Amino acid sequence: MNSGEAFGAMEAQYIGRHHRHEPKENQCTSALVKHIKAPVHLVWSLVRRFDQPQKYKPFVSRCVVNGDLGIGSVREVNVKSGLPATTSTERLELLNDEEHILGIRIVGGDHRLRNYSSIITVHPEVIDGRPGTLVIESFLVDVPDGNTMEDTRYFVEALIRCNLKSLADVSERMAVQDRTEPIIQ
Repeated sequence: MNSGEAFGAMEAQYIGRHHRHEPKENQCTSALVKHIKAPVHLVWSLVRRFDQPQKYKPFVSRCVVNGDLGIGSVREVNVKSGLPATTSTERLELLNDEEHILGIRIVGGDHRLRNYSSIITVHPEVIDGRPGTLVIESFLVDVPDGNTMEDTRYFVEALIRCNLKSLADVSERMAVQDRTEPIIQ
């Protein structure tokens, strides 16, 4: 992964297992990690809601799903102003509640992210003696005409970082309300 981030052994192991993208010429890929001070069940409860990305994705104003929320379901997402898009059509490619894996593919919309796919995985960990979560999101996308690979990667990583920060904020607020007890080691 060309992300410029140094990964620890645990992150590298998860990335190698779940986040293998095979970029073709004129495509870029990367993986980002976020450690969240909330238990995995809370974080996953937000991530897995393909029908409600606006619960934690700040650029999503509205989402309508066609289908039964299974693999192949399609969602129409409205994007808040300020981004170079207003709509995105996305298909659920992978949903594994046991391993906490969600995969989507963008199949349409008025933006420049062509052949975009992403995988997000959620893994339990202990942070400061309490249940925490390691979240990894990776993507693969075409480099648009007129853009460089570096510019494309930077743009998508910035969006994902924003989403992951918001996911952490929402999850951590929920965890404080849940008053999760410390893990005795």
